[in-house]
Amino acid sequence: MKKLFKVALVAVSMLFAGNFAKAQAKIGHINFNQLVDQMPESKAVNTQLQAYQKQFVDQLTTMNNEYNTKVQAFQAQNATMTDAVRTAKANEIQDIQKRMQDYNNTAQQQVSAKSQELSKPIIDKARAAVAAVAKEKGYTYVIDTYTTDLIVSPEADDLLPAAKARLGLK
Repeated sequence: MKKLFKVALVAVSMLFAGNFAKAQAKIGHINFNQLVDQMPESKAVNTQLQAYQKQFVDQLTTMNNEYNTKVQAFQAQNATMTDAVRTAKANEIQDIQKRMQDYNNTAQQQVSAKSQELSKPIIDKARAAVAAVAKEKGYTYVIDTYTTDLIVSPEADDLLPAAKARLGLK
């Protein structure tokens, strides 16, 4: 009986020791934005993005000039206008202002989408490089020191599939 107890105790000890050794994770860190910014492709993307953004800035400048001209004319002629004309001109100015705001919002969305589209290959390439280095050096986790997002984690620790299954999601 004592011998069986000792064998069981040794087995349990080895089980705990194995789990303890398995639980040891090697963690690394990197400033991912700095890595991406230092890639030569980033300069080309920034140049393309600035040229794309300039189109919107030029259009907004034209719209702003039109708005300023209308406002100045309205202010200069305000005293001589009838109430109906004054209301129409005020509505016209408000319409230009609304169009400028809508155009600005649309432009920001389009520039953001273009930025993501142009940056995706660079980011993917950088992530692949970080993952390769992490695997080569035995790191289990790599933390981005700029955003504190996990860049690399072992597939076995990804709980997303299990959580989705538990919630009944596909």
